[in-house]
Amino acid sequence: MPEISLETYQTLVGTRVGTSRWFEITQRQIDQFADITEDWQFIHLDPERAAQTPFGGTVAHGFLTLSMLSAMFYDAVPDFEKTTMGVNYGFDKLRFLSPVLVGARIRAHFDLTELTQARPAEITTKWDTTIEIEDQTRPALSALWICRTYLEKT
Repeated sequence: MPEISLETYQTLVGTRVGTSRWFEITQRQIDQFADITEDWQFIHLDPERAAQTPFGGTVAHGFLTLSMLSAMFYDAVPDFEKTTMGVNYGFDKLRFLSPVLVGARIRAHFDLTELTQARPAEITTKWDTTIEIEDQTRPALSALWICRTYLEKT
């Protein structure tokens, strides 16, 4: 994806900047995430027991779904020109709205709501993000995500 200038980015405030491709959530990903985070709740790992819950099967951890935002962001949103690095700054609001079942495909929409430049080489952006679950009307999550981008110093 091509990089774009700060001036161009400023014109995108208030618009949807990107939508990611679809990402499938597999049981292997869920199992690995459980091991990394030590969250081994049965609804994530035991298909037979999880089938007896209202979910009807194993579901991704909410934090796994949230973690996919990074990959989705890189897939859908262009970098600023002369970016040296970008970091997560946090969330003003985050809601897990629907479970993501194993085998589901998800994608994210990124609406740029704010762009500020506190220092010449430091840009803060706020993104209204939604992770959609394919063939469902209710999203997996909604978040106001704050990112900080550092540019080459001139």
